[in-house]
Parts: sequence; structure tokens; C-alpha cells
Amino acid sequence: MARVDAHHHFWNPARGDYGWMPQDDPILAKPYGPSDMSQVLEDAGVSQTVLVQAAPTVHETEYLLGIADACPSVAKVVGWIDFEDRTSIETLRRLAQHPKFSGVRPMIQDLPDDDWMLRPDIQWAYEALIDLNLTFDCLGLPRHLANFHTLLSRHPELRAVIDHCMKPQIRDGSDTHFKMWAEGLGRLAEDTGAFCKLSGLVTEADTDFSVATLKPYSDFVIEAFGATRVMWGSDWPVVRLRAEYSQWYDMSTELTAHLSAPEQEQIFAGSARQFYDF
Repeated sequence: MARVDAHHHFWNPARGDYGWMPQDDPILAKPYGPSDMSQVLEDAGVSQTVLVQAAPTVHETEYLLGIADACPSVAKVVGWIDFEDRTSIETLRRLAQHPKFSGVRPMIQDLPDDDWMLRPDIQWAYEALIDLNLTFDCLGLPRHLANFHTLLSRHPELRAVIDHCMKPQIRDGSDTHFKMWAEGLGRLAEDTGAFCKLSGLVTEADTDFSVATLKPYSDFVIEAFGATRVMWGSDWPVVRLRAEYSQWYDMSTELTAHLSAPEQEQIFAGSARQFYDF
């Protein structure tokens, strides 16, 4: 069975544009590159990946595209542009000429204004993504679900994917939170054409999580979106805050074991290839 990792990162903190990263974190605050990932990909049978931005700079996007040029396993790169600068459309057009550039991901989860994505002055960026047939990764938190619904309903032709299942706060453990998250995500699944990444769940759980802890969330995502709109991602190396690559991969195979072989193939490869077009 083919395997694609639809979401991972490479970075070098010495570049200086990873403002979200704790400088003393023993797991995150160190360089990660293709040589650090090659063995875990081979062990999991993953042959292609999608490399995703982790810094809000065009410089990092160009850095990632350089890595992709030298790394055959990287099929596509999700980068970043400044939505608040309309002249960035020229940067977007230039990046779109690169065969491995797929689209962009504004780091909405880190912005102080939850309504930022709906501001009139940045709507040009979504329209440009549509015109250039580029992708949009939705990085947010459960509190952003209603606004993402408004945004994607406003731009139905936008090729959008929800990162990390919109980060349900699994460590909260309350029925109220699960219901709020499920209602919001379910509306996105029903009313828009967005895809969803089965990724990032382990880092939203407590340290003593298990497959049983994650299953209600993964089951809901798969039921709501269907296998044809769900893609598996590792979120490596962030996943290492809770589990190693192989552990999350094994958990994911267990979480999807009830599905048919074609459905599993779709989640672990087909959906990513369809969405990111490779």
C-alpha cells in the first residue's frame, strides 16, 4: 500500500524566524532536515511527503523549496506570503512557477485577532489563490471554526484543507468541548469542499494518552469528511513532543483499521495526492 505523509516540517532555528518556538525546548529547538527523517520514512514505507511552512516569512518558503529541489521524496511545499501586503501577489505568482510549490498557510492560530481571516483588505489573497489554482492550509483552533466556515463559504472554489483536525483540545476531556468542536467541524465538512488532515491529535492530548483517547476524534473526522477528503500527516517533528514518528504511524493504522483497504489507501496516500496534485 502506498504511503504519503501530508504534513511535516524541516527547520533550522538559527535562521531566526521561528518566533513561536521556545528557544530552550530540547525537542523543537534544533535543526531538522531530510537526513533526520529518511530512516523513519523508510521504516513506515512513506515514499512522498508534503513539506509545510513553520515561519511567517517568504525567506523560509524559499529555504523549503531549496530543500525540496534536492529531496526527491518532497512532492510539494506549502509556504507563506504576507496577506496584509497586496503587492505580495507578485511573490505568489513567482512562487507558483516552482513545480513543487502548492500554496500557502497563514499562521492564523498565532494571530491575536480571531477575525483576521475575514478582514476585507486580505480577501485579495484568497482570490489570487483561486486564480492561480493554489492550495490553502487552514491552521487554527476550535475557536476559529465559525470563521473558517464563513471564509470557505465565501470562497467555495478555494482548495482548502484543515490542518490537524482544527486542533481539538483533547486534554480538556469535557463533553462540552468535544460537542463544540464536532459541531463546528461537522458544518465545515457538510457545507464546504474542504479536506481534513488526520494529524496533530497526539500533541493536543495529555502525556498519558492512548489510542482509545484519540479514537472518538479520528472516528468523527473520518465519518464527517469521508475517506476521500481525509489525509494522514505526521506533523513531524512537532509530534515528537508526545510520540515518535513510528508510534503515531502505528496508532494511525490502528485508528483506521476498521476501514476497507481502499479507504485506508485513500487516507494514507490518495487524498493527499489528489488535493496537492502530485
